[in-house]
Amino acid sequence: MLTAPTASKRVVNGWAMYDWANSVYNLVITSTIFPAYYDAVTGDGNSNTVDYVKFLGRTYESSSLYNYVLALAFLVVALMSPILSSIADYKGNKRSFLRFFCTMGSLACAGLFFFTGKEAMGTAVVCSIIACIGYWSSLVFYNSYLPEIAAPHERDAVSAKGFSMGYIGSVLMQLICFLFVFKPEWFGMQGDKTLPSRFSFLLVGVWWFGFAQITLFRLPKGTPAARRPEHNVLANGFIELKKVLVDLAQQPVLKRFLISYFFYNMGVQTVMLVATLFGSKELSLPASKLIVTILIIQLVAILGAWSLAGLSRKIGNIRTLIFIVFVWILICLSAYYIAVLHNQGVNVEIHFYALASLVGLVMGGIQSLSRSTYSKLMPVTKDTTSYFSFFDVTEKIAIVIGMFSFGYITELTQSMKNSVLVVMVFFVIGLVLLFITLAKEKQLSKLVIAP
Repeated sequence: MLTAPTASKRVVNGWAMYDWANSVYNLVITSTIFPAYYDAVTGDGNSNTVDYVKFLGRTYESSSLYNYVLALAFLVVALMSPILSSIADYKGNKRSFLRFFCTMGSLACAGLFFFTGKEAMGTAVVCSIIACIGYWSSLVFYNSYLPEIAAPHERDAVSAKGFSMGYIGSVLMQLICFLFVFKPEWFGMQGDKTLPSRFSFLLVGVWWFGFAQITLFRLPKGTPAARRPEHNVLANGFIELKKVLVDLAQQPVLKRFLISYFFYNMGVQTVMLVATLFGSKELSLPASKLIVTILIIQLVAILGAWSLAGLSRKIGNIRTLIFIVFVWILICLSAYYIAVLHNQGVNVEIHFYALASLVGLVMGGIQSLSRSTYSKLMPVTKDTTSYFSFFDVTEKIAIVIGMFSFGYITELTQSMKNSVLVVMVFFVIGLVLLFITLAKEKQLSKLVIAP
């Protein structure tokens, strides 16, 4: 069977450039400067008091509103993902959709420049939701290009190139933003304390949109699928997901793994999205140290991913995931007790940095290993897009539940440390289900080798 050859170096580099372009959103807006800025402009700087903001006539605990906004954005993405996957598969106009969502997301990032404080909370909420939707929706079309531009034996290398470009680009942008935030006098911004951070958001939008034009110029328009959808393209994605759900009944190990993934991924994604806010609000750590910590986590995550991949080759994927999830449970317990120590007046900076390093070691490993485990447990099928769309929707719904739960418990108890215990419960459920998955895998393997 003939397969499409890998595209020219020019096209492959153009494709990878989109990772360079959009990864700045994930680091600057999701993980570092924006969460720290949000906490600064909505709080009073005193960790012993509860900070509130008003939005749409209701008063929210400030960090809870942040969690609710992200939960809503991911819910929209989860609902749209099957439709977008169906379009990417069948329509062949994926470049137009990539351009649309890229433009939407980058303009929303730039719009955060106008988030000057509590009085502009509407701007922050709307722009945050639109930026999140633009980022994750554009990735549906970006990722769907990979089979078109790379032969099967080249896809790992091409995909890794995109990841590397994204990492380098995001760190470079973060360092540029550091200059604005930590040395505002160099740029004449010392008169307005909010301006350096807001200018960083504007720069993220410009960077994302500007470098994405290289990708949009070099990538082909897209090739319509030879097999047309059996139903309306808007409904076809959900129908395909239903088929995967029915197929899972015949895949006992995969089914159990997906359920366990659903629970422990709630914990993983929630920790990654709220780590900066937890450090600033619950532990009163300065934004400068938190941002540097996030960068260190990214570096450690690469080492962790490689190390845990090596461990999986020795003891197997499921056993390695069991070990990783157990470590996450210890992380949650440690985070809770660190917050307790802080409330007792203990300086917990060094504790937080040690915990952050541990998070980095398991963060990259659990994400990469989960996706590869899923691909190994999948049945032999040509319908890989539907299976990965199902995996993607599972991930996004888990994020919605995780973020909403974290925000609700924080608002209910007025303490983020109590929400950490709820996250730990997600990991415990996931751990138990992984043991069940392992037992089922062993049982089936014995049936296969039995005479």
